[in-house]
Amino acid sequence: MTETSFRSGFVALVGRPSVGKSTLLNACVGEKVAITSPVAQTTRRRMRAVVNTPSSQLVIVDTPGLHKPKDALGKELNRAALGELADVDCVAFLVDATKPVGTGDAWVAKHVDASRASYKLLVITKADLAGQEQVLSQLEAARALARFDDELVVSATEGFNVGAFVDLVSSHLPEGPRWFPEDMAVDATDEELVAEFVREKVLLNCRQEVPHSVGVICDEMTWPRDDHASIRCTVLVERESQKAIVIGKGGSMIKRIGSQARKDIEHLFNDCSVYLDLEVRVQPLWRRDANEIRRLGYDAGE
Repeated sequence: MTETSFRSGFVALVGRPSVGKSTLLNACVGEKVAITSPVAQTTRRRMRAVVNTPSSQLVIVDTPGLHKPKDALGKELNRAALGELADVDCVAFLVDATKPVGTGDAWVAKHVDASRASYKLLVITKADLAGQEQVLSQLEAARALARFDDELVVSATEGFNVGAFVDLVSSHLPEGPRWFPEDMAVDATDEELVAEFVREKVLLNCRQEVPHSVGVICDEMTWPRDDHASIRCTVLVERESQKAIVIGKGGSMIKRIGSQARKDIEHLFNDCSVYLDLEVRVQPLWRRDANEIRRLGYDAGE
């Protein structure tokens, strides 16, 4: 292999909420770097994950699910997702195998079709949850939405065709340098990852009551010893009733959230010991406040 044969570039994962973008990203990286949950709009921060092969470096950009926005936060999430389409080498359009292709998918596909990306891949996700006829029907319906260079059926949870996804996209990247160090898995800071792991546990434990009203920020992280981290986070909600749900009777819910989040954080920090302090604070209508959205890191940026 010559130096000029090395390929590198960026691929954006786009699609409706909850189609499996973050799950596919984690499967490609081989470890958990993006949070997942059954709740729509789980992904709020643009995340870049780096996948290295002997002949390529693939930078996968996980984007918020495209949806009809109801507030300033929703508009920022859409702006972040659509902004990626203008600045990547490849676009992977994800469609859920278990849900009928609808107007929302068609709206996303219109933007994919207009993208200047040199390679566009149709990906049918969650194949493990659908029968063969259902998958074939989804493929046929999705093909009609835009012009695609290739198509692939995957199951990220089962590992089906995840390697094929990496190989296929990598083969269509332009020749270029290694943009990120080989030991770098994601471009997020430790504080950003900690906040996301905490928010994931809130979503998983309080799904019906408060998911879209929750934001999390890591206020402080210190290392009193090399093998011990002390972390303080604020969980933001919009109403007192939501605060009561997140805290739970006698603090039972916030203890459960903290315990679950701490396991992910300790794994993130190579199994060191973590002390995690969570405070729940009410900030009315924070999702309509551009300054709060920016402070939490959910804005699209420039």
